[in-house]
Amino acid sequence: MPNARLAGRYAKSLLDLATEQGQLETVYADMKYIQAACHASSEFVNMLRSPIIKADQKNSIINEVLKNKVGTLTNSFTVLLVKKGRELELPEMAAAFIEQYNVINGIHQVTLTTAVAVSEDIKTSIAQKVKTAAQFKTVELTTKIDESLIGGFILEFNNKLVDASIARDLKDIKKQFLNNEFRSKI
Repeated sequence: MPNARLAGRYAKSLLDLATEQGQLETVYADMKYIQAACHASSEFVNMLRSPIIKADQKNSIINEVLKNKVGTLTNSFTVLLVKKGRELELPEMAAAFIEQYNVINGIHQVTLTTAVAVSEDIKTSIAQKVKTAAQFKTVELTTKIDESLIGGFILEFNNKLVDASIARDLKDIKKQFLNNEFRSKI
């Protein structure tokens, strides 16, 4: 079972070491790559968490996946994780590292969910409006498509949710009808 506190501590240690060695941007790119690899391949994550696969096998698999894709510091970090038996936490450590990096650099994650794909102009416009309204230094916009919204959008940032979707409006109308809010009170 993933341990968020442990992942945060390892990520903080790696962040401090990368900063000390002047490789923060390189390690950040490496962690983004590891996170993408974990999202793309559930088999890779299952291999990391498997108690059956031996450490030397895990180490060689991780090396093959990360070969020529990550720097020496990140490679050394993954070898250390396998040696300590903490490789199962690698996906959480990558996410924690990225989160801590974003906090240090004032980058705010914003997720835009729409029913259909939106153009780059709209993405840029929304990112700029959120940046201005919330007075953020930097905004990193991620888009998702959810056809069940029917139309409109959902915007998530800093544990806030702006739901301007047609699906939500329809649910609200249904709730009003079920509560008979349109019937006069006698």
